Amino acid sequence: MHEEPDNDTRTTSESMVESTKPVVSLDRVETSRSFLHILTEPIVTRVLLLSVTIVFMTLFLLFPLASVFYEALADGVKAFSQALSNKDTLNACKMTLIATGIATPLNVVFGLIASWCIGKFQFWGKGFLVSLIDIPFAISPIIAGLLFVFLFGAGTSLGKWLLGHHIKILYATPSIVMATVFVTFPFVVRELIPVMESQGDEEEQAARVLGASGWQIFWRVTLPNIKWALLYGIILCNARAIGEFGAAVVVSRNSVKTNTLPLHINALYQSYGDGSAPFAVATLLAAIAIVTLIIKTILELKIRSTQTKD
Repeated sequence: MHEEPDNDTRTTSESMVESTKPVVSLDRVETSRSFLHILTEPIVTRVLLLSVTIVFMTLFLLFPLASVFYEALADGVKAFSQALSNKDTLNACKMTLIATGIATPLNVVFGLIASWCIGKFQFWGKGFLVSLIDIPFAISPIIAGLLFVFLFGAGTSLGKWLLGHHIKILYATPSIVMATVFVTFPFVVRELIPVMESQGDEEEQAARVLGASGWQIFWRVTLPNIKWALLYGIILCNARAIGEFGAAVVVSRNSVKTNTLPLHINALYQSYGDGSAPFAVATLLAAIAIVTLIIKTILELKIRSTQTKD
């Protein structure tokens, strides 16, 4: 005969069944409800917010950008090409490439060294060092340019010594390069510090135990882990260097020989007689900005995909 299970057995079985049921947190339920509430905002609210965003971007971003290209071609393609092939424009391009080509590699080296120290080690004054790195973000570029004028000006002791030895820094290429380096050096290091801190130093220590040298650790362990953040910082630094105006205008004195592209555009615009020339030259910076934005977007997607895999 089939025997009915006793009460103790039935109670034990019911307890086991109850224990296998998923436990849902009340906090998680409330969070899910709040999230669904956000996603289910009235259609009027969503359309209004989207419309405001599109109108704002059109008025303050797309319309000015389109106006630059329109004004650049207002006098015809011939005038456009003449403005780009002008001797002063070519000299401004050359000066921009020199300043950017020197400032960006220097900031990469500084960024790697500083982020390694800050992200991998603990030392007294670490917070103060990070604050110093942020100085170019906190002060106006014009003030940065004035700092170099006060340092290398003809009325200072250092300026007199440099003039006595026929070394010209102010109102020459070296001052443009130094001003560009000053305003751009936080970009690379600021991108690398969070990555260095989040990764820790376990992999480097393991490589050291296995007998790897310092350079081997850097090239085979550290650099592959930070490559996307490093490229992102380089793109931002390069874009900032190309578009620098405030500090450069102070240390160049609007000389044709030391004008960068932004300074040359300003000089053309102030002359009032060049018609579409300033807008034609401005299309160079606009094109560089568009390419930079595309590369920046691609790198952001790469970084996100790398973080998702990790």
